[in-house]
Amino acid sequence: MQEQNKRPNKRKFRIGVVVSDKMDKTVVVRVTREYSHPLYKKRVKTFSKFMAHDEKNECKVGDIVKIMETRPLSRHKRWIVVEILQKGKRLEDITDEKLGEIEKEYFEKENKETENK
Repeated sequence: MQEQNKRPNKRKFRIGVVVSDKMDKTVVVRVTREYSHPLYKKRVKTFSKFMAHDEKNECKVGDIVKIMETRPLSRHKRWIVVEILQKGKRLEDITDEKLGEIEKEYFEKENKETENK
């Protein structure tokens, strides 16, 4: 069989920390982004919060998760939790550098898997 309908997945992925799990089947994920200021060339850190769907209520505060863009599920939810990369520690213990290291390790592992295929 030919794979004629096979389209590349153009959905966005983000890695972040769960900051709230008080809602049923919903978590709030904080995603940190770092970029260079266009004029002053200083590194600037910003963050965004995304509401993500967690079907099994597995995520707890402090978990590092991978979320994927999807169709609108409710008024604010447009993301779903794909997997939990690291189980929860205290939220205060997770720094942006530690999150960056975990994200880098994950993407290196993912790249090796795609190269082997």
